[in-house]
Amino acid sequence: MWYTNRLANQLAEVEQHFVELYKLSVEEIEELTSDADLQLDVTFQTEVLKQMETVPRITTDMNGHVVYWAGFGSRDNDAFGERYEDSVYIQRVVESWIEEGRVPVRGYAQLQYFGESRLLRQLRFFPIVQAILIGTFIFLGYLGINQARRAEQNRVWVGMAKETAHQLGTPISAIMGWVEHLKVMYAEDAEILEVSNELSHDVDRLSMVANRFSKIGATPELEPVNVYAELEKCREYMAKRAPRKVSFDFPDPASPPIKIAINPLLFDWVIENLLRNALDAMDGTGRITGRVREAENMVLIDITDTGGGIAPKNVRKVFNPGFTTKKRGWGLGLSLVKRIVEEYHRGRINVSYSEIGVGTTFTIALPRV
Repeated sequence: MWYTNRLANQLAEVEQHFVELYKLSVEEIEELTSDADLQLDVTFQTEVLKQMETVPRITTDMNGHVVYWAGFGSRDNDAFGERYEDSVYIQRVVESWIEEGRVPVRGYAQLQYFGESRLLRQLRFFPIVQAILIGTFIFLGYLGINQARRAEQNRVWVGMAKETAHQLGTPISAIMGWVEHLKVMYAEDAEILEVSNELSHDVDRLSMVANRFSKIGATPELEPVNVYAELEKCREYMAKRAPRKVSFDFPDPASPPIKIAINPLLFDWVIENLLRNALDAMDGTGRITGRVREAENMVLIDITDTGGGIAPKNVRKVFNPGFTTKKRGWGLGLSLVKRIVEEYHRGRINVSYSEIGVGTTFTIALPRV
């Protein structure tokens, strides 16, 4: 770009020399032809005038009215055949040149104005075109690299999730078998049966977790579900496992239904993850609030806790893989939550509010059915 700009400046200097030479040629022709009795050769001066065909020039009378122009390509005229719209355009060009301070060449009862040739104008714009092209290539390259990086991340996530589901499958099946064996052997022992039933519930839950992992990377099967009923199911599950000093304030499941297209297994995973994080943030006491709002064709779900809040510098990092403020955390929970909401349900999730010592609100936006 620097080299192109340098060429443009050099070409401008050359054209300025041509203008000076043109001025001298006009003056010499006027001097040599002022005396009709003299028969002098003005071939050189005339040839100089012909070499100026590529430089735009406009001839006006002493009052500023355009009488002739050349060097404008399709807008050139032949003294009598100019079009009205072209003459108006040329008049505006003259006015702009005068405003720019261009000095005309004075002839016999005429003024000659000169502009920049088309080649010079193109050279001046060429660095801008170069910058746009370079910027476009850089942008496309960034998109390509970013897309490749995301694809690699997807393969890692899918592989890790499926391997986890596979590794959990064998011990879960074995535990199920042993639980059923206990039920048969101690069918008359009420206490052992009660313990066996609770074990069955937990094993079923563990099996569901493995099933969730197996669905990562697969095409999600979405179905219309009442958001109130699904939230209540998650609340009941987490309330049984929450400290007694933690209260839950969720919408009435009997409210007029609002349906969203979700995969229940994955959606429950999202809500339970948010509730579990809320419980960890409150240290055994506080309140978790769930709210449902409607906005055009979207359903907004707010999960609010009264925990310690998130530092402003960390708000944008909470969904990054590996980021965690917990001593034993892996930093994968919210990252998976974001992927499930955005990639599988075509929704959005963000931290809509957080204040240190007050609490945090996560907002999920999902398309309404």
